[in-house]
Amino acid sequence: MTAANATTVAGQGSPSAASPTPLVEVRDLVKHFPIRGGILQRTVGHVQAVDGVSFEIRRGETLGLVGESGCGKTTVGRLLLRLIEPTSGSIRFDGVELTELHGAALKPYRRRMQIIFQDPYSSLDPRTPIGDSIGEGLRIHELGTPSERREKVARMMDMVGLQSYHARRYPHEFSGGQRQRIGIARALVLEPDLVVCDEPVSALDVSIQAQVLNLLKNLQRELGLTYVFVAHNMGVVEHISDRVAVMYLGRVAELADRRELFRQQEHPYTLALMSAIPVPDPEARRQRVILTGDVPSPVNPPSGCRFHPRCPLRREMGDPEICAAEIPPLIDLGGDHLCACHFRTPGG
Repeated sequence: MTAANATTVAGQGSPSAASPTPLVEVRDLVKHFPIRGGILQRTVGHVQAVDGVSFEIRRGETLGLVGESGCGKTTVGRLLLRLIEPTSGSIRFDGVELTELHGAALKPYRRRMQIIFQDPYSSLDPRTPIGDSIGEGLRIHELGTPSERREKVARMMDMVGLQSYHARRYPHEFSGGQRQRIGIARALVLEPDLVVCDEPVSALDVSIQAQVLNLLKNLQRELGLTYVFVAHNMGVVEHISDRVAVMYLGRVAELADRRELFRQQEHPYTLALMSAIPVPDPEARRQRVILTGDVPSPVNPPSGCRFHPRCPLRREMGDPEICAAEIPPLIDLGGDHLCACHFRTPGG
């Protein structure tokens, strides 16, 4: 029995009924980057970075976006913030369609959505004291008097574990972990509702990673923040996320509660990702799922299911034609567990 016989949701996958008023609703989001060539620099193709992604983000939760490099997870985060413009699709933030806003109409929502970058050093001006960098958003949005801005910057620095005298220092005078704390303070000083964390701990030592993750969780509780946490480290995602969306080649393969996803993987790609997580017990053994072939190019992705050329389940099922012919929608398997696979049905 295939997913064609099951109840599906619109587009590549609208999540099942969740919170009555989600903070963010994404529907059929698409981003294709043009490839230009020749003397006239004409468009000769497109990189299909994101191709029909749908999900919801509930207030106060952390949604983890995971997948291999190049799967489109960082592009999704930047699309949510309108740092890049979508090719098509809908992004609703607190009930407002962001794709229809421009210029002055969009500015108030920029204050409510911030980002923590992967590399804190490259995102900081090396010639600007970090106190001025943290308070730059307050000046841009003309919030408070100069003395009130300085007081708010000092309070935010204290919340992230920085001393007040650090405000006069420059980025090169700090360690990697301290720079990331600066980046966190700069993102939160505007009191946003949504924060996109773009692999914020991937460049840090393991011990510092734990400190930053715990800091993010504490700040979420204190300030009522909503996170989109982009990462490729499944252990980090398990620690911080409430729900997890697994992406493959520009599409969502599986989306579920974090505990459910780590207990039972329904999509063969998610199963392969989980099997690659190192086991700390030297005597424990985990059955590895070895995928054959390379990740296809997003310039010319496979037809039908993007994962079908590498899918072990497809081979077990006798190489059915549906895998290469039809794009599988996200199927609600029950319990808010969604999976885009032709061989997964509700309750099966």
